[in-house]
Amino acid sequence: MRGLRGRLAASVIALVAGGCAAAPVAPGPTVLDRADRLTREGAWEQAAGAYGEYLQRFPESEAAARAAASRDTLTALLAARAELLRLREEISRLRDEVARRDSDLVRVRQEADKLRADLERLKQIDLKLERRR
Repeated sequence: MRGLRGRLAASVIALVAGGCAAAPVAPGPTVLDRADRLTREGAWEQAAGAYGEYLQRFPESEAAARAAASRDTLTALLAARAELLRLREEISRLRDEVARRDSDLVRVRQEADKLRADLERLKQIDLKLERRR
């Protein structure tokens, strides 16, 4: 009897262990793992897409809330990076515009100084002409 129980227990353990090993792995975790790996590697566009794929395929899973939060965070991060790039380009354009206007201002001030000098010479000429009369 004891030998039968031992064999039965060994058979049950073998079946359970074999069944666990033979059970197909759910694809959800692999998609989620890929998304997490892409995030760690800095491939944020692909990671956001992978999280979106996970949510489309497994919207009711336990990890769906985390996947949605990760996707939304990455989407916000990517939007912020795009806005930062746009603002940097705008700053560069504005700096060029300021430099051009500074150059124009220097030129206008030089012209104004020249005109003041010309006006002063004309005043002196006018004073000399009035004294001769």
